[in-house]
Amino acid sequence: MTQFLGELLGTMLLILLGNGVVAGVLLKGSKSENSGWIVITFGWGLAVALAVYAVGGISGAHINPAVTLGLAFAGEFAWELVPYYIIAQMIGAVTGAALVWIHYLPHWKLTSQADLKLAAFATAPAVPRTWANLVSEMIGTFVLVLGLLFIGANQFTEGLNPLVVGLLIFSIGLSLGGTTGYAINPARDLGPRIAHAILPVAGKGPSDWRYSWIPVIGPVIGGVYGALFYNAVFKNQPGAIFWSASLVCLVIVLIAIVKQLQEDKQ
Repeated sequence: MTQFLGELLGTMLLILLGNGVVAGVLLKGSKSENSGWIVITFGWGLAVALAVYAVGGISGAHINPAVTLGLAFAGEFAWELVPYYIIAQMIGAVTGAALVWIHYLPHWKLTSQADLKLAAFATAPAVPRTWANLVSEMIGTFVLVLGLLFIGANQFTEGLNPLVVGLLIFSIGLSLGGTTGYAINPARDLGPRIAHAILPVAGKGPSDWRYSWIPVIGPVIGGVYGALFYNAVFKNQPGAIFWSASLVCLVIVLIAIVKQLQEDKQ
C-alpha cells in the first residue's frame, strides 16, 4: 500500500467512525439517539486510535492536514509530500462522510432538524463568535500536535501508542470540545461539509460555508504553532518562524479577548 492510499483509507476510517458516532447520537430513530457528549468524544477517540492502528505503519497516520503541516514546519516531514498527503486526506474525508450518509440512509428523512443533519457532517460553534471560535480551534489543535509529539517522545509497550493517541483525542473533546465541536482537523470538517453540500441528504439545509473557514484556518495555525512550540521549548530550537508565529497567535488571542470584553459591556 502506498502512503497516499494509507492516508486516504486512514482518514476515511476516521470520518466513518467519528462522524458515524455523531450521526448515531443525533439522528432520529437511531438506537444511540440522545446518548450524549461522552459517547461522541469517546467514539472519536476510538476512531482515531483505530485509524492509527490501520495505517500508522504505512503513512505515519497523520490523517489531518494540520498535523502534516505542523510536522513539515518543525522539520519532521518532507515538504514535497505535504500536498500529496493533504489531497489523500481530503479524498478520504469526503468518502468517509459519504459512507456515513449511506449507513444512516433511512434516518435523514426521519430527522426534522436540518442543523442536526449538518452536525453529523461538520462542526458548528455552540456560541457563534468569530474570533473566540477561531481561538478555540487553535488551542485544541495546539494541544493535539503538542500531545502527539509528547507521545512520540516516550516509549510505550509495543502497540500501545495508538490507544494513547485516542485518549489524547478523548481528553481534548471532553475538556475543549464544547465550544466549537473540536474539528482540530481541516479535512475532518471541510471534507464532510463538501459531502453534505453535494449528497442528496433528505431535508438538509445549507452547509454553513460562512463558518467553514474557522475549522480550517484555526487548526492550521494551532497545529503549526504546536509543532514550533515543541521544537522551541522542549528541544531548545527556537527560530524566526517560531517568534513570528507566536506574535500572530498573540494578536489573534488579544483580538478575541477585546471583542468579548466589548460585548460583555453591552
